[in-house]
Amino acid sequence: MNAPLADRIRPKTLDDVVGQSHILGEGKPLRKIIESGKIPNMIFYGCSGVGKTTVARIIAENTNMKMCKLNGTSASVQDIKDVIADTDTLYGYNGILLYLDEIQYLNKKQQQSLLEYIENGRITLISSTTENPYFYVYNAIISRSTVFEFLPVSPEEVKPAVERAFKLAAEDGGFKLSIEDGVIDHIARGCGGDVRKSINTVELCVLSSMSGDRVDVTLETAKELTQRSNMRYDRAGDEHYDSLSALQKSIRGSDENAALHYAARLLESGDIISLCRRLLVIASEDVGLAYPMAIPIVKACVDSALQLGLPEARIPLGDAVVLLATAPKSNSAYLAVDAAIADIKEFGSPEFPRQLQNKHFDGEGAKAKGQHYLYPHDFPNHWVEQQYLPDVLKDRVYYEYGENKAEQSAKAYWEQIKGKK
Repeated sequence: MNAPLADRIRPKTLDDVVGQSHILGEGKPLRKIIESGKIPNMIFYGCSGVGKTTVARIIAENTNMKMCKLNGTSASVQDIKDVIADTDTLYGYNGILLYLDEIQYLNKKQQQSLLEYIENGRITLISSTTENPYFYVYNAIISRSTVFEFLPVSPEEVKPAVERAFKLAAEDGGFKLSIEDGVIDHIARGCGGDVRKSINTVELCVLSSMSGDRVDVTLETAKELTQRSNMRYDRAGDEHYDSLSALQKSIRGSDENAALHYAARLLESGDIISLCRRLLVIASEDVGLAYPMAIPIVKACVDSALQLGLPEARIPLGDAVVLLATAPKSNSAYLAVDAAIADIKEFGSPEFPRQLQNKHFDGEGAKAKGQHYLYPHDFPNHWVEQQYLPDVLKDRVYYEYGENKAEQSAKAYWEQIKGKK
């Protein structure tokens, strides 16, 4: 069986690697380390299809160490023990280079079993992960390794790889190839910085366009085969939390266009639950008292979306996103409640002022006889001055009025009532 096109076209040297010039360009750190021949323990971090495995293979081919490869999705403790056992044989005389793909899937015990050997140099570990290693990799492994981040590849950098893939496919297949204008640009742009995915798309385009000894790849075919392929999303991984973070920060920054973009990412992934929950939070946290009606309006939009389901759910959720992004902003109440919680954590639950306690019998041990509560509705403007906070916190000010029109109106009203003007 022929190897996939992505494997047949895989770079053999660092100069052939697509992208990653920030670490592999001339004079850049990873390139200098590889060229030195002294390979330290390293962790390659980045999304799929950006060259992590390719670079690891190039390193292995340029060293005298014996290379072993394990994948975190299937490796067992016994597999790791088998690799360690080779360090005591002629097989591992020059040291063993262990390439551990998807290390985040190994549990703590499995990762710990490597520590002694990577520390004394008998095993050199190169691991790769699509998840943030500082969250998913055992800290002792991190402290003994250098982390290099591999970035998504730009469409301009992917384009030559797509062209080479079409050329290689035609040479290997012995057919005449015709490519409609725009096909290469569309594939390079439509695979979300994933070089492997773009090469796989080339192969699919060729296989679906064969007619005798000719292959005529149309733009329509390329569009059909790259549909949704630029979506990188994992509901439990970094893409999930990055999408939600970018959405909230865009709304907080009142950029409705960016907010709609990140909402669209979540909608296209089908994750309307996370989108709904985050919009409800934003309504209170970032818009808050500057436009209090945003809270029930967004709740109504969310309820409608959950009843409708996709694709119609996008309509009320789009309304909610634009409303929140274009609404005036205030985090005054959010800051106030956090300040109050901070005091609870520091002071616990101080004794209630007597006038706020529920009416009950004043026994002999009561410090103050009688409740002496003043009922505000019995006074002008339904307000009377009295102490509400516990004694130890009686002068605390948690809430500061925001500068928006709604809160400033409330401030002016109460300053007049309380005689502060």
